[in-house]
Amino acid sequence: MADKDPKSPGQDVRGNDARGEVGIHDPTVPSPSRRTFLKSVGATSLAAAAAPAWARVDYVNDAKEEPAAQRPDGEAAPAAGHQRITLNVNGQPYTLDVAPNMVLLDVLRHQLDLTGTKKGCDHGQCGACAIHVNGEAINSCLSLAIAHDGDEITTVEGLERNGQLHPIQQAFLEQDAYQCGYCTSGQMMTAVAILNDPSVGSDDLAVREAMSGNICRCGAYKNILSAIQSARKQMKPA
Repeated sequence: MADKDPKSPGQDVRGNDARGEVGIHDPTVPSPSRRTFLKSVGATSLAAAAAPAWARVDYVNDAKEEPAAQRPDGEAAPAAGHQRITLNVNGQPYTLDVAPNMVLLDVLRHQLDLTGTKKGCDHGQCGACAIHVNGEAINSCLSLAIAHDGDEITTVEGLERNGQLHPIQQAFLEQDAYQCGYCTSGQMMTAVAILNDPSVGSDDLAVREAMSGNICRCGAYKNILSAIQSARKQMKPA
């Protein structure tokens, strides 16, 4: 009498349906051990984690060489992802191609090489990057360059005229209003703006309040105040 097969038709030795998604186990074909499988997964994960971030992410500022398109007037168009703007900086016009996310501070430092304007906190809290835009002091680290197309911009390099120091520059020297000097350019730019602003009082308290957005980590505030009040006597109201 033939033995009864305990399995129902269509099942493999593990009880999986041979007509479904799971294949029939073949004992003659060796399968990878659990240890080998875990090793291969671990190696793949480690390789992915070790890849540098810049190799996995593209940014708008990434320089990619692409053929420059031609405009109807024959002039080369801006590179892909860039916009052409014109800035009048310290009395000189510049035509620049900038990425939409470039801040004015980086354009001044890296494209125009005007490194007197300093990168401090990058959050608009220290004042080291202060410049003048159309006569008003702003933090250039918080302002997109494309927002200033056609604007008049003055940096600390533009305070001097014909070899003559600006009164605020001379006063900072005479009053020893700096130590490390890193914040000095921003201090000067803000100081010139408030000295030209008739709405800012001339007393020490008003000056301290108006200058409160500029941090001096060396603590030269007393001499900075003295320099501003000294320069006031040399400057005519704007």
